[in-house]
Amino acid sequence: MTGHESTGQNLAPAAGNVAARVLALVVGLVLMVVGLALGVSVVLLPVGLPVGIAGLLMFLWGVYPPLQRAAPAEPPGREGPA
Repeated sequence: MTGHESTGQNLAPAAGNVAARVLALVVGLVLMVVGLALGVSVVLLPVGLPVGIAGLLMFLWGVYPPLQRAAPAEPPGREGPA
């Protein structure tokens, strides 16, 4: 298999990740504005505070990339096939 054959297989998941992050940014901003609007009235403050915090967390999830996990190291004495 050559390198250009697997490009489409890698492009689709990457595009899905980007779309999910952009959607999280937009929904997070909307939730923060709604939470702020609800928090203006004292009666709806208990509802607006969790909505705003949920929006902030969703926005931050959209901003920061996921952590890359390192591949486990080979045990000593097992370097692989010769």
